[in-house]
Amino acid sequence: MAKLYFRYGAMNSGKSTGLLQAAFNYEERGQRVLLAKPATDTKGERDIVSRLGVTRRVDFLVGREESVTEVFEAAAALADEPVACLLVDEAQFFTPAQVDELLRLAVERGVPVLAYGIRTDFLTHAFPGSARLLELAHSLEELKTICRCGRKAMFNGRRIGDGFVFDGDQVAIDGEAVTYESLCATCYLQESGGRLGAS
Repeated sequence: MAKLYFRYGAMNSGKSTGLLQAAFNYEERGQRVLLAKPATDTKGERDIVSRLGVTRRVDFLVGREESVTEVFEAAAALADEPVACLLVDEAQFFTPAQVDELLRLAVERGVPVLAYGIRTDFLTHAFPGSARLLELAHSLEELKTICRCGRKAMFNGRRIGDGFVFDGDQVAIDGEAVTYESLCATCYLQESGGRLGAS
């Protein structure tokens, strides 16, 4: 039976790099993969972009109202050979219903699904897609990175200019010059004035 995998970590933990490496490994063995990401993620437009400078075009984007299964089947039909694996970047932006479809693709269609994403937003709230992945995935793997202090980073601090912000929309990809910094719990609490889940 194929499985649904969720590989998650704070910002800059190598999620996109890991996805691109997995795609390379499959293809090196002559197996066909499909790469996808939610249309919500406009960073890189139709590309998956690794901080190491490696980029690759996705095979399909999935809009919030679209069926993952339908878009997957349309992309899979474009070639004769079967799909050995579906690799999904920025999976936190999928809806819970779309994550349910990822599980069905793995279990009912026999296509392993490797989903990569972050668990929580800059306010420490779970993304709905990530929460559902944590509930459903056969396998969970945390990809680790470090905070500026050297401890394990768990949270994603949102910065605008030189300062951290602790209010705003859950998703901020376009518009203001927003950046993120991976922080351990201690540094996050110091920057937020002791607040968790503030809004």
